[in-house]
Amino acid sequence: ANMLGVRREGVTVAAGKLQENGYISYRRGHITVLDRVGLEAEVCECYDVVKKEFARLMSDVRQRQGSQ
Repeated sequence: ANMLGVRREGVTVAAGKLQENGYISYRRGHITVLDRVGLEAEVCECYDVVKKEFARLMSDVRQRQGSQ
């Protein structure tokens, strides 16, 4: 919740809905992804944007580490 800037209750509600749909298993702050394809289909388009940006940034880091 702190990392997302939201209240804990909001995370609990969202995780509960994802669990009801069978995408995750959620218990006491531990999350297990059960259906990654379904989960990715359920989330907003920003997930793909963030995933691509993360890959780009990590490739930059790996390139810099390889040149040291």
